[in-house]
Amino acid sequence: MSIRIVFIGAGRMASAIVRGLLEEEHYAPDEIVCTCGDDPSGPELAEQTGIQFAKDINKVVRKAETIVLACKPQQFSEIDDALAEAAHGKLLLSILAGTPISRLSAKFCNARNIVRTMPNTPGQIGAGVTAFAPQSPLSPKDQEIVENTLSSLGNYHQVEEADLDAVTAISGSGPAYVFEFAAALREAGINCGLDESLSHSLAVDTLLGAAMLLADSEDSPEDLRNAVTSPGGTTAAALKVLSDNDLRGLVDQAVTAAKTRSLELAEE
Repeated sequence: MSIRIVFIGAGRMASAIVRGLLEEEHYAPDEIVCTCGDDPSGPELAEQTGIQFAKDINKVVRKAETIVLACKPQQFSEIDDALAEAAHGKLLLSILAGTPISRLSAKFCNARNIVRTMPNTPGQIGAGVTAFAPQSPLSPKDQEIVENTLSSLGNYHQVEEADLDAVTAISGSGPAYVFEFAAALREAGINCGLDESLSHSLAVDTLLGAAMLLADSEDSPEDLRNAVTSPGGTTAAALKVLSDNDLRGLVDQAVTAAKTRSLELAEE
């Protein structure tokens, strides 16, 4: 069976994509090849999933249809000209943060199309969201490849590349904001006298349940908030503290800072 897709890098996100592609039967194991740097991630992924691992990646890239660039962003400059030449006529998907299409195309100038993506860490369990921007309009065949690949991580949205810095600030960095809020909620519970384990469980289950309700409901976040809030009640007292301390303004500042940094990284 021919090689169809090659992963340059075999870290957590690449592993999640590989497992999703196999689970959905978009590819057979022997149609997928991975490589890695000076670490055991590639051989381990191959052993766990049945895909192929290759040290001489240039040879397999020439045979492949699609390349997924999943190495660390700082390793991008180490990609040699032989690999770039081997990618002639291939579809290139990049999950490298802060690496614009202009930089990708300067290296892979002969790729048939380049797609820059911004996934997030919940993609590791198939619950993520990815935004993607192609260099040029995708052919129906390439559109299917991109959608099959990204759906293995969760939901996906096509955007303009100019929007990807804002996407990075919202969904790319967003899980960290949620984790920080979970930690704050856990600590507040402890300070109110709860056992740490109980407080942790309450925080996690509350965030999970609220997110599921929000996703399942046609109501806005504000409508759902109001449904929980009785005038003069406990929730109203808590929300007043958040409002008085400008929670929304603070979140806006945080997201703006993340977007600004994403723009800066693209220039470095």
